[in-house]
Amino acid sequence: MTEVSDAERLIAECIRPSGTTSIPLSDAVGAILQEPINAERDQPPFDRVTMDGIAIASGDWQQGMRSFQVIGTQGAGVGALTLEEPGQCVEIMTGAVLPTNADSVIPVECFKRTSDEVVVQNSIEFSPGQFVHLRGSDRKAGNQLLRPGIRLGAPEIAVAASAGRMEIRVARLPRVAVISTGDELVETGEPLADYQIRSSNDRAIEAALNQHRLAKVARSRLKDNRETMLKAVRELHNQNDLLILSGGVSMGRFDFVPSVLEELEIQVMFHRIDQRPGRPMWFGISQDSKPVFALPGNPVSTTVCLYRYVLPALQQALGMQPAIVERLILASDVPFPADLTYFLPIVVGYNDEGTGIAKPQPTNTSGDLVGLAGTDGFVELPRGQDLYPKGMVVRLFRW
Repeated sequence: MTEVSDAERLIAECIRPSGTTSIPLSDAVGAILQEPINAERDQPPFDRVTMDGIAIASGDWQQGMRSFQVIGTQGAGVGALTLEEPGQCVEIMTGAVLPTNADSVIPVECFKRTSDEVVVQNSIEFSPGQFVHLRGSDRKAGNQLLRPGIRLGAPEIAVAASAGRMEIRVARLPRVAVISTGDELVETGEPLADYQIRSSNDRAIEAALNQHRLAKVARSRLKDNRETMLKAVRELHNQNDLLILSGGVSMGRFDFVPSVLEELEIQVMFHRIDQRPGRPMWFGISQDSKPVFALPGNPVSTTVCLYRYVLPALQQALGMQPAIVERLILASDVPFPADLTYFLPIVVGYNDEGTGIAKPQPTNTSGDLVGLAGTDGFVELPRGQDLYPKGMVVRLFRW
């Protein structure tokens, strides 16, 4: 039997980078960046005005001038006008280049204008350089703006665009075959006998991988026939970068998956973990260095093992920066007499102090798929305790 921490380590040791590819920036939302993005030029690239008003030279103000001659109007996207004489100003708009010889902006609500003259209220607070975003004060040309390993969201896409990038190098999504096994499984839309169930584990796995943009997924469903399974798994292994099987990994008469994987010369790294749910989980690595995850068939076990082991492995393959570990406190006592690590579904809440709390939502059994609906994830309760007390700090794994 394998400890949870050892299973995590063995998987991490087997995972290889998925490779990189260049894609248009417009297609990169959700992808994992694989190159540094550097500033194309200073940011901002010029002294930028941050308030509608008039641009003046602060020396004029300090010499007591409160009346200014307007020599022109300057909006964003045009070249800078120039203050030629003392007592001049430029009507200026937010985002515009600061006029030459000006260094400060007085907001529009602080003065009155008559024809080409502006009279500023004497009582306003003024400081040299106000409402001017100086060139290069955010970043200098060549500075790193984005680091490899981050997931590209709206802010990151905007940053890459500001650096002039039309294409961007990201992690290549691995091809993943999701394989459900079992004679009892029937696809949605097909006739269903009383002794059969709908195939849902493959849907959950596919949804999770797509939601987190971790893979290109192809689903397959296999009957409990050893020869058929052997042929199909061999073909799927050759066509994909990683396999995820669900079902057939325990010790029953029709649990063919471990022996099929052994015949395909996939080296077993572990089989069975000291945890609940998901104890029968199997993991191995093929001669082509392709990871193979064989998850238990009960839906709660499949889902928990997927989020605890498979998704982190794919994130590692994509070169993602390690996620921040979230921790909550238990909202109530949790008895658990078995000497196993316990993965407990929860709903996230907050107490009166604003501290995150985990509200236990245990399922009836590991087959109670519906019990996971509406939960936020699960917490990991370490083995070796009969009772996990209210207020205990626990690690959260979000769906």
